[in-house]
Amino acid sequence: MTAERLARPEADVLTYVPADGDRRLHRGHHPAERLAVALAGHWQLPCEPLLARARPSRRQRGLPLAERRRNVAGAFAAAAVAPAAVLLVDDVYTSGATVSAAASSLRAAGARRVEVATFARVIR
Repeated sequence: MTAERLARPEADVLTYVPADGDRRLHRGHHPAERLAVALAGHWQLPCEPLLARARPSRRQRGLPLAERRRNVAGAFAAAAVAPAAVLLVDDVYTSGATVSAAASSLRAAGARRVEVATFARVIR
């Protein structure tokens, strides 16, 4: 399991990048949430939905970096007050635009440190 290869984070809680509602309905599940729940169980840390979608966003696939950043700017909002140290989980890291926007929302909600764990990295 991936969690066995990663050191236990210095985090108070795990959370995940929330799925766009339409994509979640289409897939029937949300990979980032499932990964976060599994990691939290392995590390015996809480997993909480600290973020929500503030607005829909287009798919990022095929967009240049500047457009990716614009696409997710303001796409996330805090669903709860964030503890000081948060581990943010996403399934795929391409440009970093999505996790950057999500981490900004967590910091605005009170997190002082946001670390990111992803399970795939797109290499161009």
